[in-house]
Amino acid sequence: MAEPAHSTQALDDDAPLLDPLAIERNYRRERARRRARIERKSEARRSDVRFFVTLLVLSFVAAFLVLATWYEVQSLFGV
Repeated sequence: MAEPAHSTQALDDDAPLLDPLAIERNYRRERARRRARIERKSEARRSDVRFFVTLLVLSFVAAFLVLATWYEVQSLFGV
């Protein structure tokens, strides 16, 4: 039966098991993902507010036009 090959390198107690630069890159990447997720949420909220403000303004303009038209029709036809 075959046995697994043994590594010729001896594990040194002082050697780090992970690359510190890779850890820092992962932290930066995760922070950037978190910032992007938060920014997407806040942008969605702002777009909702913009939509409802625009809807409100257009409703007021439409109501003003309807009332102005109604007034003109009444004065034109003497109703």
